[in-house]
Amino acid sequence: MIESPIEILLVEDNPNDVELTLHALQENNLTNRIEVLRDGAEALEFIFCTGAYSHRSIENSPRVILLDLKLPKVDGLEVLKRLKSDHRTRTIPVVVLTSSREERDIVESYQLGVNSYIVKPVDFEQFTQAVKHLGLYWMLLNQPPRQ
Repeated sequence: MIESPIEILLVEDNPNDVELTLHALQENNLTNRIEVLRDGAEALEFIFCTGAYSHRSIENSPRVILLDLKLPKVDGLEVLKRLKSDHRTRTIPVVVLTSSREERDIVESYQLGVNSYIVKPVDFEQFTQAVKHLGLYWMLLNQPPRQ
């Protein structure tokens, strides 16, 4: 059986933010192949094809990862660090989508190689628009390198 490629990997533990993000992506027909994971440990298993995801192929990486920083088990900064330090996953675009406005989180994210850092708007309409633009850019405009 051929594995269906995941285009967007959403790593988010807040069910409301998951629902809002999926709704915004769905409104713009960007949810064909999206995977939602609820903690950093599961995200690492998925990305590196271990544990429950050992059946996956690491060559079938997502086109973009939307990553919250404040995650259970393994925080988003550690996930980002592991992603960007491995030659097999270094080129996957990672967008931090978080409520943290802390300067140290922003600086550390960029030092670790994040492609973009977006603070979640509290307002529903602003959040929907932010996710819409994010999805359109990474799915339609961005040109990733060939693996």
